[in-house]
Amino acid sequence: MEQVPSIGKLVQITVTDGYDLRGYKGDTPVTFIHAEFNQMALGDSAKITVSPEGTAKYNFTSSFEFNPEGGITLDDLAHNPVFLTVTEVLRKEKKQKDEKSLILGQAVVDLLPLLEGESSFETMAPLYPVQGSPLETPRQGFKQCNLEVKVFVAEPLLTTAQVLGSNLLKVTLEGAYSVPESFIPVGPPQNYMVGLQIPSLGEKDYPILFKNGTLKLGGEREPIPRPKKWPIANILAPGANNIPDAYIVGGPYEEEEGELNHPEDREFRNQAETLKKRIIWDLESRCYLHPSAVVSFQKRIADCQLWPVEIIRVPLVTVPKGKAGKIEKTEDEGQLSFHGVAYVNMVPLLYPGVKRIRGAFHVYPYLDSTVYEKTKWLFSLFRDTGHHLILNNKIGGINSPLSKPLISKNMKEDKTAKEKNTDGKPKPGDVQAPSIKSQSSDTPLEGEPPLSHNSEGQQYYEAGTYIVLEIQLDKALVPKRMPEELARRVKEMIPPRPPLTRRTGGAQKAVGDYHMQIKSISRAILSEYYRMFGKQVTELGNDIDTETLEEQKCQLNYELNCSGKYFAFKEQLKHAVVKIVREKYLRTTSFESQEELQTFISELYVFLVDQMHVALNQTMPDDVQGPIQTIKTSSEQLRLFAFEAEVSENFEMAAVYYEERLVREPQNLDHWLDYGAFCLLIEDNIKAQECFRKALSLNESHVHSLLLCGVLAVLLENYEEAEIFFEDATCLEPTNVIAWTLLGLYYEIQNNDIRMEMAFHEASKQLQAHMLQSRVTKQKSSGIVEYAEEGGKIESSLGPWGTTNDSSATAIKVEAPAGAGAALSILDEFLEDSTKLQSESREPILTTQFQDPSIGPKTSNTFFKEIPPKKEASKCEDSLGNLHPVPQPGVSQSPTTIFMETIRFLMKVNAVQYVHRVLAHELLAPQGGPSCEYYLVLAQTHLLKKDFAKAEEYLQQAVQMDYLNPNVWGMKGHLYFLSGNHAEAKACYERTVSFIVDASEMHFIFLRLGLIYLEEKEYEKAKKTYLQACKRSPSCLTWLGAGIACYRLGELTEAEDALSEANVLNNHNAEVWAYLALVSLKAGRQLEAEQAYKYTIKLKLKDEALLAEIHTLQEAVGFGNPSF
Repeated sequence: MEQVPSIGKLVQITVTDGYDLRGYKGDTPVTFIHAEFNQMALGDSAKITVSPEGTAKYNFTSSFEFNPEGGITLDDLAHNPVFLTVTEVLRKEKKQKDEKSLILGQAVVDLLPLLEGESSFETMAPLYPVQGSPLETPRQGFKQCNLEVKVFVAEPLLTTAQVLGSNLLKVTLEGAYSVPESFIPVGPPQNYMVGLQIPSLGEKDYPILFKNGTLKLGGEREPIPRPKKWPIANILAPGANNIPDAYIVGGPYEEEEGELNHPEDREFRNQAETLKKRIIWDLESRCYLHPSAVVSFQKRIADCQLWPVEIIRVPLVTVPKGKAGKIEKTEDEGQLSFHGVAYVNMVPLLYPGVKRIRGAFHVYPYLDSTVYEKTKWLFSLFRDTGHHLILNNKIGGINSPLSKPLISKNMKEDKTAKEKNTDGKPKPGDVQAPSIKSQSSDTPLEGEPPLSHNSEGQQYYEAGTYIVLEIQLDKALVPKRMPEELARRVKEMIPPRPPLTRRTGGAQKAVGDYHMQIKSISRAILSEYYRMFGKQVTELGNDIDTETLEEQKCQLNYELNCSGKYFAFKEQLKHAVVKIVREKYLRTTSFESQEELQTFISELYVFLVDQMHVALNQTMPDDVQGPIQTIKTSSEQLRLFAFEAEVSENFEMAAVYYEERLVREPQNLDHWLDYGAFCLLIEDNIKAQECFRKALSLNESHVHSLLLCGVLAVLLENYEEAEIFFEDATCLEPTNVIAWTLLGLYYEIQNNDIRMEMAFHEASKQLQAHMLQSRVTKQKSSGIVEYAEEGGKIESSLGPWGTTNDSSATAIKVEAPAGAGAALSILDEFLEDSTKLQSESREPILTTQFQDPSIGPKTSNTFFKEIPPKKEASKCEDSLGNLHPVPQPGVSQSPTTIFMETIRFLMKVNAVQYVHRVLAHELLAPQGGPSCEYYLVLAQTHLLKKDFAKAEEYLQQAVQMDYLNPNVWGMKGHLYFLSGNHAEAKACYERTVSFIVDASEMHFIFLRLGLIYLEEKEYEKAKKTYLQACKRSPSCLTWLGAGIACYRLGELTEAEDALSEANVLNNHNAEVWAYLALVSLKAGRQLEAEQAYKYTIKLKLKDEALLAEIHTLQEAVGFGNPSF
């Protein structure tokens, strides 16, 4: 490690001018400047007379030598400013031997720029008046007094490498709140001190002390913002105590890094910081960290994590012998009292990009064994290093190097077991841990408290005392990638955006468009002519005379004008004519005269007529075709059809629907995300990665595309790319709970516990903020959480829990893709043990469901969206004797956690392979654990594996936790349906449908319930159920079911209408054609019956019973099968 050179360097401080000065005896006083640094006088300037304008030309230069090996060090430069004291010299009166002088004010010059690698800088230092100085009331029209100061060093004190490798630590102690009641402002004066240690150069630790805290009574809150103060004594001017441009600004409790940052702590902190006693310091101490000290500091944080910050009270003793008016800062070595300690979690300083932590930390009694257990520190700053540290060090100073610590590595064993809370906090009455002995003696150090317990320190714990502390670094210990770098790396990994389609233009294109419009209008006119005179033309043939043609022309013109079609044709042609005017004739401005306009119109008319004849000559009679009506399905309908094909395990058809959506709208990233999720379902991870990266190439700032790219990178073990994607997502959307949680899961895979804790902590903080905002919004509206599906929106399904045979209405079973089996079996075993430790009672907390629409239109494809329990009105019979009593609505849900939010996201995109890891975290989370939604997720994962026994077990757990949840009964219905128990499935489905609030997935519930009704020949119920599905989310299967029910009821007209709707939505469904054939046979329409039967055979209907029914009916009516 490169060290600072041993050669001393001269630091020069030059005061050139003073402005707006005036004295006690007039406006032109004689003044001089006294310079002081680190309690060392640097010299006095010459006596200068101030001009009437208030300026003084001092040109005074003082200096000191910087020599880190035996003089002023870098720590001194960081901790101490240069004090410039301006003194007025009064005129000597008669009979006076010496001149009298009075201090006017004091200026402060901070030398921090020298530690940043600068060799010189200039500043305008304010001159702060002392008490009673005439500068306290500036003259009218004059500004505050200032000194112009220049600081110069021949060469920088630090090299570039040293500047980059070193760091500057600033510790700000604001105050201690809710102090013990025994602290009273009357009586003997006390010195309230706080101290901590920082690794320094070599093996020594650097003590940072804060002295002379001010005890205040409660009554009002400390002002915000307020200046930070120098931890230096004997500053003459009150204003000079304040560090320039350094303020305590406070902030919301929830954004702090301390211990009392939860919503339940808000009331206590408000009372403590307003009504109760407090000790105020408002001091900032600085410590320069050499490059080796930075490494040591970082390692110490990683090893210890918690940092002990000690607090004591020491009495001030009055010194006799003529010095009664002065109070000496000395302490009786046996009177160290109220020894407490706060444990500051320094780990956030190891988070990427974090340079500052601030928070409130509880004060506990100082007990050696507890301190060692929590922090791995072996000695006390105030007690075990001797009181010379307090006596000899400067007030609040950190300059004196610490002598060899008086510690011993041998500790007495504690013979008495110490009671603790579960979180490691000592209880009142704890026995004092074994003390640390001196190296030179077997007896305890002087001032050591008795071995029994720390009774005075216990008062901190009983009073709820806490200190507010801020620790700030100049540079982050762990650098964070810049958003620009992350964006650049993402661009390197994703394919380039496809070039936009170039729009061709020019005169030729404009003429071609005009020809197309002429052909289109001519076809429309011919169609109108054939509609009006087609029969007459057929009868007369070529014998039509001229008069008849002329009459027809007049009638056609009249019809076109009366119907408005003539005007429509003109509007259709207008755009093409405008393009010709602009592109061919280059006319884009107004005409200068009417004559010029007429000339141009004549020329344009001739050209347009000529081109009209060209276009008409190109149009042959065979080209004239009637308009073909096509019914185009919407993107949402295609998505629903694809989901139905997924559930039917017809993945080939599902891929066709997804690809059709992409062909229609290739620039829609939601379509690419849906197709990628489908590829994840069929375990085609490579194609899924291509889809997600394609979506990201369309919008590089789309957070969910980044997250999905990261998930795929983890699944494909491209961990470096995964980190880039996750970090970029957190940079683009710092409030995204899922992004922070996935980043934490990634760090867990990498065994980076510190960053994992950072990411989970940030996710929890953002989730808490979201829930608070949601709660406030609900309170403003109705105060009741309601989850209602918007009417008319198409529902979808994600999990493949059932199948239909070849797009038919018969939903049977599905082959689940493997992937999460091994981990889930371990999770099952762990769950069985952990559930025994869970409390059966839960606090009544309303949960909030956060749905993020940016994933795409896929909004209802999971089974476990939390729905508040409503009044149950079941139509099915079920024994509830083994269930708990009916819970009150809205209280049975467990609080939402960051892991459950992430599970919902992963289940939406079929990333089931990633879910098992998050489920384990949800099980162990403080606010998590087994919940109704947790069991629903587990049940679905086991349904994917066809493990019906485990799925049923978890669903039974979910029912016991919340049997009024329609999602539970809906999934139970799917379980029984897939296992072949249609009677139980029917009961569960009917219970689900009867709830006031719908389940999160109703489409397949209606389909399967309707199918069961058809099997049991309850056709009226089947018709009603299928029509409900048609109303909510119409598809080929819903209309097919309705058509079958109507056919079985003998309602042929309604059956044909429903089957026709099904055929329009999907004309490749063999079962639809089969029932159309039956309807046509019953209606006696031979042609339609034969055509429908032909398509039934062509599409290979697999339902043999239905095919036999068609053959039987054909034989009965005597037609319908052309092969007869």
